[in-house]
Amino acid sequence: MVIAQYHSLLDSFTQKFSIDLGTANTLICDIRGEVILDQPSIVAVSTNQANPKDMVCVVGDEAKRMVGKTPGRIKTVRPLREGVIADFHLTEKMLQHFISKVHNSSILKPRPVVVICVPCGSTQVERRAIKESAYGAGARYVRCIDEPLAAALGANLPIDGPSGNMIVDIGGGTTEIAIISLNGIVYAQSVRIGGDAFDEAIITYVRRRYGCLIGEATAERIKTSIATAFPTTEDLQMEISGRLVSEGVPRSFILRSSEVLEALTEPLTGIITAIRAALEQVPPELSADINQRGMVLSGGGALLANIDRLIAEEVGLPVIIADNPKTCVVRGGAKLLEVFDQATANLLSDD
Repeated sequence: MVIAQYHSLLDSFTQKFSIDLGTANTLICDIRGEVILDQPSIVAVSTNQANPKDMVCVVGDEAKRMVGKTPGRIKTVRPLREGVIADFHLTEKMLQHFISKVHNSSILKPRPVVVICVPCGSTQVERRAIKESAYGAGARYVRCIDEPLAAALGANLPIDGPSGNMIVDIGGGTTEIAIISLNGIVYAQSVRIGGDAFDEAIITYVRRRYGCLIGEATAERIKTSIATAFPTTEDLQMEISGRLVSEGVPRSFILRSSEVLEALTEPLTGIITAIRAALEQVPPELSADINQRGMVLSGGGALLANIDRLIAEEVGLPVIIADNPKTCVVRGGAKLLEVFDQATANLLSDD
């Protein structure tokens, strides 16, 4: 009786968070569905091995501003690659920093309860690493949910009924494609193509076409400013500065959106191929639903101009971009916080 009362009191003071631990950005949402943190998943570390405990210098926005501009004793690192942990220690430190920013730690504020959204293609080992990093960062209790399910919940799709829903979540490191019905994944595929692949394709194109090196930050500005996934009558242009490979001197040139479209052909084709493969796996009973409703796009990659037009043209189905696509996953995870302790929380994974 006393123990039950203690746990009830503990729960009343416990903060609950949904975390989208992304390759490009980490988002945290509270139980009310409000996004309370959105920062780059980047850590700046000191290369001074004399003080290994003090390796982490800055995290998030501050670290991103340092990308490509650091002296030899500091380097910027992305602890996650293609949706999974590449550096466990730095992921834990980064999570620790982000959780401390949103969690008011005191005697009356016990360690938080956390739902973490993970790629559907991640292995049990990878999921365990993500959970352990969250525990190491100070969480009291951690559960995982597949990103497509979280995205579908965040997009307000009626996934609890006996009808087919298709979600395509284009993140920084991966694209998650899923057919969902009756609160479960009928088919899911995770391809390691996302916003990072778009950036890399732009960098490669500029080097090949103009013999010029540009950094990740410049490629991202190009992507958000003039990139398009589908031909348009308006050919936008942007002045770009980089460094000539042959001479090592700075150079400026004009890049057009039609050129960026050419650069993005390969990663976009990879996403289209994965979507077609998913549609081929849809059970006949659900095909009619998807044919009528089409698919919903979520994730930061859904913000690429005209990507909905490209997919609709290529697969012949209606394509809708979710409201606030970048935050769909983390907001969907937040909806599960309300049923965290209930038997109805069957969407949560124990892996």
